[in-house]
Amino acid sequence: MSLSWSAKDHKNTNQPAATGQKRSRNDAGNKVTVVLGAQWGDEGKGKVVDLLATEADFVCRCQGGNNAGHTVVVDGKEYDFHLLPSGIINTKSVSLIGNGVVIHLPGLFEEGDKNEKKGLKGWEKRLIVSDRAHIVFDFHQVVDGLQETERQAQEGKNIGTTKKGIGPAYSSKASRTGLRVCDLLGDFKDFSTRFKNLVRQYQSMYPSLTVDVEDQLKKLKEYGERLRPMVRDGVYYMYEALHGAPKKILVEGANAALLDIDFGTYPFVTSSNCTVGGACTGLGIPPLNIGEVFGVSKAYTTRVGIGAFPTEQLNAVGELLQTRGHEVGVTTGRKRRCGWLDLIIVRYAHMINGFTAIALTKLDILDVLDEIKVGVAYKLNGKRIPHFPANMDVLQKVEVEYETFPGWKTDTSAARKWNDLPAKAQNYIRFVENHIGVPIKWVGVGKSRECMIQMF
Repeated sequence: MSLSWSAKDHKNTNQPAATGQKRSRNDAGNKVTVVLGAQWGDEGKGKVVDLLATEADFVCRCQGGNNAGHTVVVDGKEYDFHLLPSGIINTKSVSLIGNGVVIHLPGLFEEGDKNEKKGLKGWEKRLIVSDRAHIVFDFHQVVDGLQETERQAQEGKNIGTTKKGIGPAYSSKASRTGLRVCDLLGDFKDFSTRFKNLVRQYQSMYPSLTVDVEDQLKKLKEYGERLRPMVRDGVYYMYEALHGAPKKILVEGANAALLDIDFGTYPFVTSSNCTVGGACTGLGIPPLNIGEVFGVSKAYTTRVGIGAFPTEQLNAVGELLQTRGHEVGVTTGRKRRCGWLDLIIVRYAHMINGFTAIALTKLDILDVLDEIKVGVAYKLNGKRIPHFPANMDVLQKVEVEYETFPGWKTDTSAARKWNDLPAKAQNYIRFVENHIGVPIKWVGVGKSRECMIQMF
């Protein structure tokens, strides 16, 4: 599918005329569907994206890097995605990595080749990469680890990053010393000079950092040539997708609302905007083109790494959720911390993102529990607090107010429609839906796309 752009290609589109005529809201072009995490990540966004991607023409990543991990099971095969959009499984769609993503090129190709061996054929022909996307270098990953060590030594705690170089790469971007895909594919002599300057900058901060510059440049040039056929100007590419023939465009968020650099549990967050605004800035999509915004939440709560976690269960319940849910990070391999569903954070995520519907995943993990609790409010010094606190010291101190439900003690993994679920499970789902104030569109009871019960 060719989407090269030129002005003459758009003479008959709904692009506003130079005379200053205005385009109405109903004439804004194709609407974009966005899928976002409503907790601390690992909610099962990949499954929802996989479900929607079967009918999508474009599936786009807008932020983050290979610090995120999505697992998708299709025809009994399990695919792990970190940089590639999960929708790349759909051979009829085009996948786009947007300008808001930071790309570790060795990681990208390693991921693609690994999944190709599992059956993901022709992925390079279906992948488009924005020329404005920033590059994560190997030394960024080393610096990530050095920074964590430094935090531990100075403060007695670290952030718990994936050490994939994401934070340092975004730091380079913000300090305007970063290098983009367009730089790599441009004048390589100029790229080499800027790369060497960036290395020296980090070595001045971390004297122990050693980088084989010439070897790195050689490899980067090779990666660049392999990448070149996939690279497009992302702004014009997205514009044509939005304003050309009717298309279904899906945006796949990485990480989640509580890991957002602005709205998450700072500083224990990622380095990008993983809320709905990141879809606009990370792909060049006007807010006018945002349509459905689907939030994804587990039927309980998990978190990788350190940071406040009010509903965490450091007991047999937490261990059961971790074991039954196979709660191990796709990217890090670390065990996830587990606890009851925290509706305060899901409602907070809805306030920021404006979810039009929610997918509630992994309901089946709760099947064996005698009773199930749901966090509905926070208390501080015995009094309810009206907001989700920005200060992490406050969040560490809150007491959670719970609603308790009887467990349904029934295997739900074979359920394929609403009426297959036991009444007690239905009551649980309806309570969650009513408390958040957003309809639940899907309920997940297993790994594969067939295990997503569609409600409406």
